[in-house]
Amino acid sequence: MEQGAARERTTETPSPASPPADAAHDRPTAPAGPARPARVPDQARSPEPRPGRHPEQDTAPRPGRGRDAVPEVPDARAQHTHGETVGLVPRPVRRHSVRGQILEALRTALVGGELVPGEVYSAPALAERFGVSATPVREAMQRLAVEGAVEVVPNRGFRVTERTPRELAELAEIRALIEVPVMLRLARTVPAARWAELRPLAEATATAAARGDRARYAEADRAFHRAVLSLAGNQQLLAVADDLHRRSQWPLISAPTLRHGVLVADAAEHTALLDALIAQDLTVVRALVREHFTGSEC
Repeated sequence: MEQGAARERTTETPSPASPPADAAHDRPTAPAGPARPARVPDQARSPEPRPGRHPEQDTAPRPGRGRDAVPEVPDARAQHTHGETVGLVPRPVRRHSVRGQILEALRTALVGGELVPGEVYSAPALAERFGVSATPVREAMQRLAVEGAVEVVPNRGFRVTERTPRELAELAEIRALIEVPVMLRLARTVPAARWAELRPLAEATATAAARGDRARYAEADRAFHRAVLSLAGNQQLLAVADDLHRRSQWPLISAPTLRHGVLVADAAEHTALLDALIAQDLTVVRALVREHFTGSEC
């Protein structure tokens, strides 16, 4: 019985994890030492340590992995606010706001005739008037120079452009070429109720005209035309038309006594234009828009 059991044990197939008996006897015994780690495939290897960090930081235990895990200390250099562009210095908002306010103030003074065509104004003198530094004033004047309202005079400042009636007529022709077809198309498609919503804007131009407030009228006039053209849903059209409209409002040297009467007549045309648009009278719309551009000096 015992011999049979011994034969059965000797004839058992060795486990794949156990080396053959004769191979174990023939292989020399390795000296005692730390166990050799198993080779890790390339795709499973840990990434190289990041520059500027100690290698131990990359191999340290992660939080929540094991009882003795050490909380990881985040690298302060890698921290930034969500959405923030690393390496860019934020722009100062205050200075940009001041420049925008000065630009609008200069435009108002230009339309209102406070800045006289042909006169030269220096940035320091205007800055003292507004109670700011010369830098935002100079930047605003440079913007007006790009628009053509003023021209740069080296070592002196900025000269207000002297406009001629011919320039005004050219601007009116371009505005008519752009806005007349758009308004005729809108007259066919926009419902009457939508046009009626623009009456308060037309009334605002009439109020400013009656007071003789040229600067306020210029602002209300642009607001009315923007509201009408915005119904076309074309932002590029709005930008081009508003730029042309602003240029057409720069004052002329001649005929200062006619300005109040021109403002009142233009304001009345706004109301008449709304009436024609509500009635879808295309003939009247075309005539009013052309007359509004060519007969106006504001």
